[in-house]
Amino acid sequence: MNDALPLDFGRPARGLDSADPSAKLGGVAVSTAFRYVDLFAGIGGFHAMLDHAGGHCVYVSEIDREARETYVRNWVDPLPASQRPVINTDINLATPEAGAVDVPEHDVLAAGFPCQPFSKSGYQRGMDEARGTLFWNIARILEERKPRVVLLENVRNIAGPRHRHEWEVIIQTLREIGYRVSATPSVFSPHLLPPSRGGTPQVRDRVFILGTYVGPERALAETDVPPTVVRGPVDGWNVHEWDVDWILDDDSSIPDRDRYALTADQTAWIDAWDELVQRMWAARGVRLPGFPLWADAWVPERSWDPIVLEALPRWKSDILIKNARFYDEHRDIIHDWRKANLHFSSFPESRRKLEWQAQGTRSLWHTVMHFRPSGIRAKAPTYLPALVAITQTSVIGSRRRRITPHEAARLQGLPRSFSFKGQRDQASYKQVGNGVAVGAAWHVFRAHVERDASELPPRLVNSVLHAALNPTVDALSESAMALASASAPSPWAVTAAS
Repeated sequence: MNDALPLDFGRPARGLDSADPSAKLGGVAVSTAFRYVDLFAGIGGFHAMLDHAGGHCVYVSEIDREARETYVRNWVDPLPASQRPVINTDINLATPEAGAVDVPEHDVLAAGFPCQPFSKSGYQRGMDEARGTLFWNIARILEERKPRVVLLENVRNIAGPRHRHEWEVIIQTLREIGYRVSATPSVFSPHLLPPSRGGTPQVRDRVFILGTYVGPERALAETDVPPTVVRGPVDGWNVHEWDVDWILDDDSSIPDRDRYALTADQTAWIDAWDELVQRMWAARGVRLPGFPLWADAWVPERSWDPIVLEALPRWKSDILIKNARFYDEHRDIIHDWRKANLHFSSFPESRRKLEWQAQGTRSLWHTVMHFRPSGIRAKAPTYLPALVAITQTSVIGSRRRRITPHEAARLQGLPRSFSFKGQRDQASYKQVGNGVAVGAAWHVFRAHVERDASELPPRLVNSVLHAALNPTVDALSESAMALASASAPSPWAVTAAS
């Protein structure tokens, strides 16, 4: 049995007819277009978009206690007790190697599974080799329940050259079970979607694996399958039109705003570097160069011994030479700037380095910054880099503060109503960084259902293709949505199968 939370969740009945558009939860009939399970569920990115598609969640598995509590608070507690899914705390408990899978019948399986290495011993393939990894738990459920659609998400590197073997095992295993999948990964990011289709200003490339159950014979024969989506802007969207302000809250509405404000030291670091930016604009009319600036390496190029440089890694010697040439070219500006900022030498070493990636932005305070071990990185205030599960939170220069967990959740496409309810910020940032971008997941899932409509139950196809193109209309600000409504096609698609 599952290690369920001590809540009064109704248990979905076993053996439900997958063609029946209604399920019984706790003995009460619930009309639903399709049923889905949410594995390695995090805080509910898949849940947000599958509910939007007309699905009903019947099973959730998430091992992290705080993430599970956030999921339950936002997606489960609002439901009547009779409609709540089973909540499982460890997928291993539901997928014993010897014994039945303890997961209810469902039409769609979604999982943002962790990437675990597969053994290369003997270069085995398929289910045998997947055993012992978390992907094996997914395969066990697919093998026994055979949902019509499987939707998996992982980091882009899962399909990279260093993980080629793992990728091949995953694809082969899915085909052996009976899922028609593409061997070419579908890579997508939410910033490639316009606001009208659930996009957000976050560059977050993720690999999506989508499969339709057609049986092992067809799946192993029909291998020439194109990827579900191609990485690129949708509907002609210009990604440079993104504005990070569109996901920000008004400062006056942020409880304990000072908790996210820059410290006096951080402000001093930025002020000092910004003065150099201003001096460069005033004296030269140019921005800072794009290579990493290392102030400690600002010495004349002639002072470097070629033998010393030759002994260094090529990347490091290149940076040192570029910094020396920068110093030689702008020595007058740098000397005056150093005299005006004598405290600069007391900054931590990593804060005496700057990575300018903000193109023609006129001030460091107009950029989006990250305090990294490699230096302060500054980017133009268009779209943000991918949220990560470690504390490397974006600093919004114009607001002189970090983004809040609530804003980070909206960057993932979650609604404004999404709440962490007093949870420690470190846990909230981690959960968002580990999450699934709602808009990107919805885009690839909808595209897959549309492409494989003839192989899928009409009720599922109709429900998905009649849902609005934007899965979360209030993730962005009103100004972003005004732009979307002015430039977007009709938000309704009526190409569903009859």
